[in-house]
Amino acid sequence: MKKTVLSISMLFVLIFTGELHSSGISNEPFLRIEMGMHTSMITGIGVDAQNQFIVTGSQDKTVRLWELSTGRLLKIFRPPIGEGPVGMIFAVAISPEGKTIVCGGRTDSGEGASRSIYLFDRESGKLVRRIGGQSYNLLGLAFSKDGNFLLAGMQSNGGIRIYRTSDYSLAAEDRDYGDAFHVGDFDGNGRLVTTSKDGFIRLYGSDFKLLMKKKGPDGFKPSGVSFSPDGSKIAVTFSDDTLLNGKFDVLSGKDLSPQYSPDVRGFAKGRFGPVCWSTDGKFLCAGKGSWMPYLIRRWSEGGKGPYKDLGEAESYLSGILSLKNGGVVFASVYPSFGVFDANDKRVLHMTPPVADYRFGSAEFLVSKNGDGIQFFYERWGKSPARFSVIERSLKTYPSLELGLRPAVTQAPGLDITDWKDTTNPKLNGKPLKFMRDDFSRSLAISPEKDTFLIGSKWFLYLFDRQGNQKWALRVVGEAFAVNISPDGRFALAALGDGTVRWYRVTDGKELLAFFPHLDRKRWILWTPSGYYDASPGAEELIGWHVNNGSDQAADFFPISRFRSTYYRPDVVAKVLETLDEPEAIKLANKESTKKVEEVPVAKILPPVVSILSPKDGSETSAKEVEVKFEIRSPSGEPVTNVRVLVDGRPIGRGLAIKEIQKDQGIQTTRTPIPEKDTEISVIAENKYSASEPATVRLKWSGKVIEEEFTVKPKLYVLAIGVSKYENKDLVLQYASKDAKDFAASFLLQKGGLYRDVVVKVLTDEKATRDEIIDGFDWISKETTSKDVAIVFLAGHGVNDSGGVYYFLPVNANLERLRRTAVPFTEMKNTVASLAGKTILFIDTCHAGNVMGARGTPTDITGIVNELASAENGAVVFASSTGKQYSFEDPNWGNGAFTKAVVEGINGKADYTGKGRITINMLDLYVSERVKELTKGKQTPATAKPQTIPDFPLVLKR
Repeated sequence: MKKTVLSISMLFVLIFTGELHSSGISNEPFLRIEMGMHTSMITGIGVDAQNQFIVTGSQDKTVRLWELSTGRLLKIFRPPIGEGPVGMIFAVAISPEGKTIVCGGRTDSGEGASRSIYLFDRESGKLVRRIGGQSYNLLGLAFSKDGNFLLAGMQSNGGIRIYRTSDYSLAAEDRDYGDAFHVGDFDGNGRLVTTSKDGFIRLYGSDFKLLMKKKGPDGFKPSGVSFSPDGSKIAVTFSDDTLLNGKFDVLSGKDLSPQYSPDVRGFAKGRFGPVCWSTDGKFLCAGKGSWMPYLIRRWSEGGKGPYKDLGEAESYLSGILSLKNGGVVFASVYPSFGVFDANDKRVLHMTPPVADYRFGSAEFLVSKNGDGIQFFYERWGKSPARFSVIERSLKTYPSLELGLRPAVTQAPGLDITDWKDTTNPKLNGKPLKFMRDDFSRSLAISPEKDTFLIGSKWFLYLFDRQGNQKWALRVVGEAFAVNISPDGRFALAALGDGTVRWYRVTDGKELLAFFPHLDRKRWILWTPSGYYDASPGAEELIGWHVNNGSDQAADFFPISRFRSTYYRPDVVAKVLETLDEPEAIKLANKESTKKVEEVPVAKILPPVVSILSPKDGSETSAKEVEVKFEIRSPSGEPVTNVRVLVDGRPIGRGLAIKEIQKDQGIQTTRTPIPEKDTEISVIAENKYSASEPATVRLKWSGKVIEEEFTVKPKLYVLAIGVSKYENKDLVLQYASKDAKDFAASFLLQKGGLYRDVVVKVLTDEKATRDEIIDGFDWISKETTSKDVAIVFLAGHGVNDSGGVYYFLPVNANLERLRRTAVPFTEMKNTVASLAGKTILFIDTCHAGNVMGARGTPTDITGIVNELASAENGAVVFASSTGKQYSFEDPNWGNGAFTKAVVEGINGKADYTGKGRITINMLDLYVSERVKELTKGKQTPATAKPQTIPDFPLVLKR
């Protein structure tokens, strides 16, 4: 299938024109998606001279630093941003020695219409300099090979600027460009070559005076350009989508005269984009700049010899750079990036963990009232799933019930044509009002056939039957699929950033956004103001970007930091009922039985921590290290506590600190560490919430103790299960047996990973309130920092009228919960006090007439997410999510959750066959097995703090 694709420069046209407003930066927080990878086009890529780092920039308004050898995300740089396109990054570079990251794009500085170039210190992440006053958007940035100069190329006819990196003063400029800058490259002697949309290739001397300016051959416009290592040749690709096999020439590095053309046969229709030479000059490499397939091709003999196609990218290439070992690094606008080694093997491939809605608009279904949707995780409509806002449930099981409808694309009197992948959709043969160079993607006609919705690369448009535009709304990603609910109230769009969004049909006002993670388990749903609902472990997927003015890096706070105020499933559900967020908030607050306080995000911002020493990646042989860290308090609230974590677990209960004001607070502490590679994290708290952990990784350089001489940890297991409640309405069948079977499976682990396994089982008559609290006290006192603690809870859990969660012991009185039940605070305090690795298994969402609310199970999602937050540091396995029940069945002899856990522990979760079962492996097995047992009616979930890496839990026995 062929699919027209615009060049990067064409894609930016909307952003560059006055058709989109420019608002500059703002102090108001912005909600952004954050899932560890770019969510929008990668527009620039850079590599340091030693090939330690990859830097990428994106239209998602972030710059990211990656470890080249592993693909591990090291840092996220956040320049100031604004509404709409303000803050989009179009160009990045890293200095040759790897110390400075530079970026630019639609980077309004708040100084009228001027743009800025931002320079970040790679190690600290701080914004160290801003070069303001740029009159045009930045499209390209490049350092000279010696690092002494920085090239900045502009949009429109802005030309180029060259800055001295000693003080970033202007060294030279050329404003005589007739159109936008494409790309530039320095040779080893400091000469510069550039290409532009005006059709010229320009060659500058080391003094940056123009030596030569030549048009592309036969009127073709030059695109990619690269000097050979010795500077004797220049490779140039040309942009013209009418070419059958692309256009690619090698020119003289002296006078731009043609030398030869690489073999482009078999390349298929389209153009080449970026190009680079290998560091020894023996190979040329170029990537497809348009049209499928998006090939990456390499020629031998400096482009004269035969070629080899290394592979394909997900979309057209935005950058290719050579590596010193003979490999190449590439980026595509999908967004994705990767590395091929010198043997042409792809050794790294990074893609976003988002649903891919391309080529599947017919599979995007909506329920009658708009509260349920069917979407798909893979392009072409593959891997369908269904989500219900009201039921708060994600179903990925193959048996999907009927009742959802696809978009209507044909209706009498509405002959809508050319709406698939074109720039000129028509109604009854007449062109529709469309933004210049925008690209139509999808169509949905309303149930009354009086309006229709078109989704495009940049906008959603609603037209009436006469073709009049009722509204146009800029969207955050390409609208690959759209639909209108059969009741006519909602316009829905499946967008390129992986979200599905609900809009009010009458005026295009956004109401809800839904993000399903590609792991098929986590999801988060939120309103424009940030009220949200989420599955366990999903709270880190969105957060607030907060600008700190024009000259400082912005902060980012995951939505989990605001859980107590903004975790409001009740508000989210009522948005679809009221079609108005303020009204939904008002109604939900009125119905809530607990005190609800609406607090602006800016007032409750958590502290921000930066570790100054030791440096990330440094080596140590000391058993105790000094940690120096700096704390800021953006909200102005005093910092009340600081926790130090080693490998994700808190050390002690916190540090005694002085009151820390808004812009100062450097602290020092000494922390014991184990004799192995270790992660140290620091978390600061104010009265509202805890900071994100600041983390450094230390490499152990001391003597490595052989495994057979290592003292193995002890495992402590507290298993609690209540079936025979004194209140007969609460009786369960297998909860007590679940606890016994769970404990028995871990007793088999003695002599494996653990030198001893100690269990305490409390079931039925023994599981009183006092005994359970004593059990918490027991495991807290017994577990040392070298041990592992596991707590298992099976029975009923309820929320009181104020929303406080309680676990029901055998003697619970529903009318006197505070005196007879176990409050969540006891669980939380126990988790926080445990010194070793901590894992909780919670199976408390059983059906039954609990609290007089028959048919309404307790939702523990918020509880799970709080226990698994970085400051508490526990791994939590939950039996079900949302409004689902946890099932038990005589055919299993257990609850579905416990049956799956015990099977996994006993060996079925050993996916690698190596005999060790890790937390992630058990999570995968339990998730799939429970869905299989319950035919998709129960979906377990696991939440793990980001500070805790995967680790072995048991051996296969």
